Amino acid sequence: MRVILKKDIEKLGKAGEVVTVKPGYGRNFLLPQDAALAATEANLKLMEQEKARAHFRQEKEKKEAEALAAKISSISCTIPVAVGPDGKLYGSVTTQDIAQAYKLEGIDIDKRKIELPQAIKEVGVFKINIKVHPELNIEAKVWVVKE
Repeated sequence: MRVILKKDIEKLGKAGEVVTVKPGYGRNFLLPQDAALAATEANLKLMEQEKARAHFRQEKEKKEAEALAAKISSISCTIPVAVGPDGKLYGSVTTQDIAQAYKLEGIDIDKRKIELPQAIKEVGVFKINIKVHPELNIEAKVWVVKE
């Protein structure tokens, strides 16, 4: 029996692939679990259309991410912090603080997409990585200044 997988199934295949399985496995497990479709001509055409839509959506998201990356690289992000008498910060600058600073500049970034190579615990200029798309990382500078 030939089926089109809707989900990734370990040791069988990835979503969208056409695989041959035993009739009992397909009829009793894959089809009732909504993990596969019967490989008919209509379903094959439907899957091709879904693949085309997904490809178009991914290209659109990538273009939006490139525009966001250009906008991020053109803006200087400054974070004012409270500093002790010896020049050390009270606490540290977190990804949440960086996300809020970019939000004040008009750019909405999820804090989970910001990667700090090390904790920021002093005043200065630091390089951070921002993952704007699975295929696109950007390096940005963050200025941590005395309040």
